[in-house]
Amino acid sequence: MPDPVLSLRDARLTLQGNAGPVDILKGISLEVERGQSVGLVGPSGSGKSSLLMLMGGLERATGGSVRALDQDLTAMNEDQLARFRRGNMGVVFQSFHLIPTMTALENVATPLELAGRKDAFERAEAELTAVGLGARMHHYPAQLSGGEQQRVALARAAAPRPAILLADEPTGNLDGPNGQAIMDMLFGLRDRHGATLVLVTHAPDLAARCDRVIHLRDGMIETETRSTPRAEAAQ
Repeated sequence: MPDPVLSLRDARLTLQGNAGPVDILKGISLEVERGQSVGLVGPSGSGKSSLLMLMGGLERATGGSVRALDQDLTAMNEDQLARFRRGNMGVVFQSFHLIPTMTALENVATPLELAGRKDAFERAEAELTAVGLGARMHHYPAQLSGGEQQRVALARAAAPRPAILLADEPTGNLDGPNGQAIMDMLFGLRDRHGATLVLVTHAPDLAARCDRVIHLRDGMIETETRSTPRAEAAQ
């Protein structure tokens, strides 16, 4: 595979617990191609979210290597990781992580301003409109439903046009119709911006939409399944 967007080699994560060290990830080797969608599935405690955090540099591997866009995340300090994420990654969490004292527009525009984008508010408006919140962009998070807050989080993640989009249980706090809408938007962002999408999910229908589904158990890759490539499926 030439120049994978994400590449993990024997990546390990060990954290200190009350009873001593706990092995969370036990040697993950994995490559993800540009533009692919990958679903991480498995029982609770299998290491799905921890693996996603390693890919985003939000957790530091305690062994092996993690590379993104041919950059070694394991060699970066926290400031370097933050700058790298800001320029190359969008992250969507289950719990939204919106700033309550900022409007939807400000929540999306502020990271762009911090990155030095002169068109921060124009781009934020465009992304909020794209996720159906054109009429709600001046509302605060407390004035928005859960589904609307997740749409703001999606717009914030997509606004910088990231090469990599990471989502941790993006539909976990939403009801069926809102969850379906967020699923459609996630894959729409992938298609519209050409981003590589990696998501953690317990929802079989969401995982089934991915090009690859990686099943984890006890901190290791148990199996992997691949869908029919989109080009072939269209024939």
